Amino acid sequence: MSSKITFIIFLIITVACTKDNPVPSTRTYHMGFQNSAPRVDNVDLFLQSLNLWTPRADAAMITTEVPWQELLSGTTINDYILNNYAVLVDYYRSKNLKLWIYIDPQNGLDRTSDALDLQAVNKSIADNDMQLLFQKFAIAMDSMLHPDHLGLALETNLIRAAAPTSIYEGVKKAANTTAAAIKTKNLTVLLSVSVQVDFAWGKLGGGSYRGIAQDFTDFPFVQELGLSSYPYFEFDKPSDIPINYYSRLVEGKTIPVFVSEGGWTSSSITTTDYSITSSSDMQRNYIEHQSKLLDHVKSIAVFQLLFTDLDVVSLPPDVPDNINYFLSLGLVDINLQPKAALTIWDDLFKNRAHSPE
Repeated sequence: MSSKITFIIFLIITVACTKDNPVPSTRTYHMGFQNSAPRVDNVDLFLQSLNLWTPRADAAMITTEVPWQELLSGTTINDYILNNYAVLVDYYRSKNLKLWIYIDPQNGLDRTSDALDLQAVNKSIADNDMQLLFQKFAIAMDSMLHPDHLGLALETNLIRAAAPTSIYEGVKKAANTTAAAIKTKNLTVLLSVSVQVDFAWGKLGGGSYRGIAQDFTDFPFVQELGLSSYPYFEFDKPSDIPINYYSRLVEGKTIPVFVSEGGWTSSSITTTDYSITSSSDMQRNYIEHQSKLLDHVKSIAVFQLLFTDLDVVSLPPDVPDNINYFLSLGLVDINLQPKAALTIWDDLFKNRAHSPE
């Protein structure tokens, strides 16, 4: 993914009690967002968004690819981190938000290929020097920003299935060697990778339940597990999602889990590949239903990466078309007006105080 796409992803779940299905009086998990804005070219909107979501969160997420283009062009890793993350992280700390950082060694919008900036210079995460650059960047992010939680690869099961073996092996080696290096310097940060839940269930690309046993084998350093899920691609309505949609993946294990990304679109989508019928009410129902999935797995956190919808006219021209599937995931629209789902989020956040860790 190019730095522009990373920025968009950087821009780019739960709920009320019912009489029949009461939810616990406390939640086991932190709730948070990654900062986003409707337009990627408007700093004021980023600040407005930040001021809107931080009062309704007790955690923050930073998800990014390695800034390959900048680092390969001579920008130092320390300078990049100081210029792009340090002030934001200080702000999060001032709000007492727990910090998760996820660093993607691959292509966040296309799990079949390398990051676009690596492709542009005929490089790959399969290359030893790019694995080393990933490691240096991740170590610096950890040592300079001091996250509470650090992820070293995203949607590993999907990469293994979709990308060439060389790319997957490069991701695996980069993550494992980096984890070992970080643990020689920092014993407190909790390390993880994320897996794609819908794919693990056989919902993407067809097939039966696949599970994630291979991911535990390939990434033995994980101390907790991130979950990525966009179930509106495969389910007609949120209530169709099984209550054990998350918990089945870790049956027989005691590893903590959290939702690192996901959501339900509030708008219908029609493309040559998908016809998705949705609405603001359906998104609200998802936030409500997801709380039961989170309780069932005793999740430690849930992140709604996009607090705001994205205004498609502001996106750079090199952004892949599949960004259109994710434009309406926010809990506020492009004018920062609340959607129905935000009320559910707020009720959960306010009424079910987080249990001690």
